[in-house]
Amino acid sequence: MRTLPALLPILLMTPSLAITPDLAELERMSARFAPVELRVDTAALSAPDQQALAKLIVAAHYIDDLFLTQYWSGNHALWDKLGKDKTPLGKARLRYFWINKGPWSALDEHQAFLAGVPARKPLGANFYPEDMTKQQFEEWVATLSQEQKQEAEGFFTVIRRDGGRLHAVPFSKEYAKDLQRLSKLLHEAAALTTNASLKTFLNLRADAFLSNDYYASDVAWMDLDAPLDITIGPYETYNDELLGYKASYEAYINLRDDAESAKLQFFANHMQDIENNLPMDGKYRNPKIGGSSPIRVVNQIISAGDGAHGVQTAAYNLPNDERVVEQKGSKRVMLKNVQEAKFRTTLVPIARRVLPASAQGDLSFDSFFTHIVAHEMTHGIGPHHANARQEMKELYSAIEEAKADVTGLFMLQYMFDHKLLPGGADAERKLYTSYLASAFRTLRFGLHEAHGKGMALQFNYLREKGAFVTASDGTFAVDFSKIKAAVRDLDHDLLTLEATGDYAGAKAMLDRLGKLTPELESAIGKLRDIPTDIDPDSSHGERASWRTRV
Repeated sequence: MRTLPALLPILLMTPSLAITPDLAELERMSARFAPVELRVDTAALSAPDQQALAKLIVAAHYIDDLFLTQYWSGNHALWDKLGKDKTPLGKARLRYFWINKGPWSALDEHQAFLAGVPARKPLGANFYPEDMTKQQFEEWVATLSQEQKQEAEGFFTVIRRDGGRLHAVPFSKEYAKDLQRLSKLLHEAAALTTNASLKTFLNLRADAFLSNDYYASDVAWMDLDAPLDITIGPYETYNDELLGYKASYEAYINLRDDAESAKLQFFANHMQDIENNLPMDGKYRNPKIGGSSPIRVVNQIISAGDGAHGVQTAAYNLPNDERVVEQKGSKRVMLKNVQEAKFRTTLVPIARRVLPASAQGDLSFDSFFTHIVAHEMTHGIGPHHANARQEMKELYSAIEEAKADVTGLFMLQYMFDHKLLPGGADAERKLYTSYLASAFRTLRFGLHEAHGKGMALQFNYLREKGAFVTASDGTFAVDFSKIKAAVRDLDHDLLTLEATGDYAGAKAMLDRLGKLTPELESAIGKLRDIPTDIDPDSSHGERASWRTRV
């Protein structure tokens, strides 16, 4: 499981940030992230869990510190330099640096907003030598044994040069100091909690930080059943734009919402039926998807690292280790208070401008939330071609995000058709209308971002099929006579690309459809004064923010 009058949210509309933004412009850029307070009532937690929570909040702050290192080699020195400038401009730079966790603006194609840094975020972040090309990496990997190749392409190594030669370094060695203190904190939290499954996960994850073997702790995370729902470790590969292999550290410290989780377990109980009916060749279907596949609705207390830079995560589906997915399925975690804040702050005002008056009443938080649930759940079904991520390389994330969006729509439509969900035509109308409005929210994240590029692909495909139509006033509507078939066709195409690991096919599709048309540019331009996303604060513990760093 991520946009101002003078500065628009996407590169095609903002050719360059070559001139370092002044105070007024930085304030406009920051205003795209609307401040919200995420309140979570932890009073019902037991005293031992309250004590464990305090340790875990500190651990989340350390994850921020570690992520700064992963994102760019110069981040810490730059942070220290920025912190010494107490002028209003200096404080504005520091705040926007913290929102982005670096000197590149996530909503402006990762262009630099500070002087003296690379003009754009290095494609490989700090996972590879900055001057290493993809071709050099692939030529080197071709000389390795199978075991060495797996290490070089694995989630949990960085690539460094020694005497001009490339070599892989385990995270446990590269980030030894950070991981040792994280390991100590997790062991201390484990000693405090009385919940057996949380104790097991925290101890195993603490050990994994030092061993670099995350398998056992990923399995334990799948079995986690505790009021404190914790995700902490290296997971997503979005920041590796060069090859899409390397995982970034993130943390989510959450409080489980048992009542909402029970409602959504209904979906988990039907996933095999959805898998059996996916619109793709039957030979690619999984006859037995992971049986446990839990789903959790939580309220976020604090997020950190890769989970708290740029656009805020609203839900996630983990782990990414195919061995765990095959054995246990994957867990879907829905951050309900984050989703409610996004819907209220960004999607409602967007819908007022992109939807015709006749469709305004069909915008629905329940439909928005349900589709996010379906998106996260369908990350875990469909073809799990063992080498798809490696074969599709940097294209995989955008294709997978699009596949989850569209397969989520297919899943919900299947449930409507088979009377598994109530609502009939009214529920369908609200689903597709909310999806259409939400497309513009996602497109404003920028095409450099996997979700944004994947959404451009979806929108343009459905527009070509006549499922989305444009009115003379520039608003957009769903053609309900065409949307179901168009979604099914697109789902077939995306699932087949993944099943075959088709890099060339994925590239051709993204090159043709993963872009902004003039009508999309015009529509997005009308949204420039609406916040693009939220900037959460937390009422629990000292926030690791532009105000303070552990």
